[in-house]
Amino acid sequence: MSEPLTLVTAVTSWTADPVSLLVIVVLGGWYGWAVRRVGAWPRARVVAFYAAGLGSYVIATLSSIGAYADTLFSMRAAQIILLLMVTPLGLALGAPFTLLRDTAPTPVVARLRSVLHSPFGKVIAFPATASALLIGTPWALYFTGWYPAVLRSSVIDELTRLTLLLIGLVYFWSRLQLDPVPRRFHHLVSVWITLAEVVGDAALGLTLWFSGHIVAQDYYQALGRGWGPDLRLDQTFGAGVLWIVGDLAGLPFLGALVNRMTKEDAKQAEEIDQVLDEREAAGEDTDRPWWESDPTLSERFRRR
Repeated sequence: MSEPLTLVTAVTSWTADPVSLLVIVVLGGWYGWAVRRVGAWPRARVVAFYAAGLGSYVIATLSSIGAYADTLFSMRAAQIILLLMVTPLGLALGAPFTLLRDTAPTPVVARLRSVLHSPFGKVIAFPATASALLIGTPWALYFTGWYPAVLRSSVIDELTRLTLLLIGLVYFWSRLQLDPVPRRFHHLVSVWITLAEVVGDAALGLTLWFSGHIVAQDYYQALGRGWGPDLRLDQTFGAGVLWIVGDLAGLPFLGALVNRMTKEDAKQAEEIDQVLDEREAAGEDTDRPWWESDPTLSERFRRR
């Protein structure tokens, strides 16, 4: 983009990226069709999928962020954060895999279930694996030849965008656990992982901020851009985006986790009350610990 970035061009500059448009049309059309077929589907999930998920994808790829992503380091950083942290979270909150399970043909569902419970599915959904991918991908992008290749090749650029989106979706799918997963982990695990991500975002941001090395310096110098911040300041702005905006993008995720934990605790409390009521109605000793009568925990806590 040769036109200087101003407040006006930041609002009016849009790009018709064919791959992004295809992704939006396919995902948006399928989700709407599937919701209509299911009938009863939570409105909050629909809003999350379209507004937070596809909406942020539009901003990341078609707005001025997408238009200036090959010109300014800071705009590319904003795009990376949106595709890795914001868009996947919105899509995951829409529970698309549950919707797929409820609407896809039986052979497709059987195949997906076999992949889900395969060794690959269990490894990819393991907390350490998904977290390592999410934290490590930006480091690999910025400190290898990957980033310059993205700037110089439209094919690699498109594949990288889809890769970031897929990695983020795998992470939030396995952490939120709204959709079927190979194995469920307590949400406190995700809280601790989120704290580790805060450290990872800070380390990446500080490294790019204070490093004397300009990422893809040859490419940016060859652009001959005569407006806006110099290369050093532009990278500083981008480092701040990766650090601060990256951490802020994790707040909705924490909110979703807290909401899930609250609902699950309330459900468990209701189940415990029901067990106690049934024992009292049957004339059993209600002074015994409730878990000794729970079918799931009775064997674990059985008196020997």
